[in-house]
Amino acid sequence: MAARILTAFAHASFFGVGSVVATSLVAPNRKASAIALMFTGLTVANILGVPFGTWLGQAYGWRSTFLAVTLVGVVAFAEIALLVPRDEPTAAAEEGSSEGALAVLGRRPVLLGLLTTVLSWVGVFAAFTYLAPILTRISGFSEAAVSPILLVFGGGLVAGNLLGGRLADRHLVPTVIATLVALSAVLFVMTAAIHQPIAAILAVGLLGAAAFATVAPLQMWVLEKAKGAGQGLASSFNIAAFNLGNAIGAWLGGFVIDHGPGLGAVTLVAGLVPLAATAVVFLALRLERGRALGAPVTAQC
Repeated sequence: MAARILTAFAHASFFGVGSVVATSLVAPNRKASAIALMFTGLTVANILGVPFGTWLGQAYGWRSTFLAVTLVGVVAFAEIALLVPRDEPTAAAEEGSSEGALAVLGRRPVLLGLLTTVLSWVGVFAAFTYLAPILTRISGFSEAAVSPILLVFGGGLVAGNLLGGRLADRHLVPTVIATLVALSAVLFVMTAAIHQPIAAILAVGLLGAAAFATVAPLQMWVLEKAKGAGQGLASSFNIAAFNLGNAIGAWLGGFVIDHGPGLGAVTLVAGLVPLAATAVVFLALRLERGRALGAPVTAQC
């Protein structure tokens, strides 16, 4: 348990700071794509690392898997040290105290961005957590078929991640809205598709694409709202928001199964939550518009 907690600290801090670093290394019109490319490493690692780690553990014992993860971490550390440019502190960064960085979490646009992220991934993990029993009990697949089908999900992750980043570079706000609506639509369609094996496989791939198409736009959305000393902190909190959505989503799916309409309705209920996230985006846009219209006009000489 202690090891789990320790590695969890590294997860949020790496992807939070990594997003800021990635955007600083590219042109302004490529920032979302840089975030997407960084997260592609996560998706590819899941596709390749999970089956490899499982095989390694079965062949040489579970400790060998942890040893392999440790060795990969050492390689990654050396790669970052050698290839990532050094970040020289600027005057603005030196002036930005920890108190100033924490102040970013009190900004309403940042908080609404974090809430949007939480809600969007509540929908994703309410469905994904129970994907295996859905495929075996409703779609009729054997347990052995679940892993290959999850590879289809992984392929969708990579494609959706890169597409979401590219679209967000062109039109950030429309992409945030469109990806959330697409996620809801895919979850609603899955409610019917899971009753047909071929349709279920296609729906699983689309779920992967729709889920990760939201990642780069949502991360970029929060970064845009948190310019200044607290950008790295806000970015890390948004990674935590993804994980909070994961936890709440798993609970929501379990609640629907145990106390609601049952396993077949999990995707239907899950599809409602990204719509709530879309409503939060529209609320944030409305508040920003009202704030802009109410801003005092400065006289110019």
